[in-house]
Amino acid sequence: MSGPNGDLGMPVEAGAEGEDDGFGAAEYAAVNSMLDQINFCLDHLEEKNDHLHARLQELLESNRRTRPEFQQQLEEAPSNASP
Repeated sequence: MSGPNGDLGMPVEAGAEGEDDGFGAAEYAAVNSMLDQINFCLDHLEEKNDHLHARLQELLESNRRTRPEFQQQLEEAPSNASP
């Protein structure tokens, strides 16, 4: 058989093996740099998320404390308004 699929001695096979060797230190360094940037961005987002979560917890607690006060004011308002 002739062609790239039939002839094992064809340079296409040798080229395919050579491509694995062609992925050198520069490519690994570039991928590593991109992963570091992604990791930095994810850490930053996680910090923002934690900050927002803490602020929302504070807001929720504040609302829980003030709600009974507002309910008490609403209950007292009709009795004070009627003569």
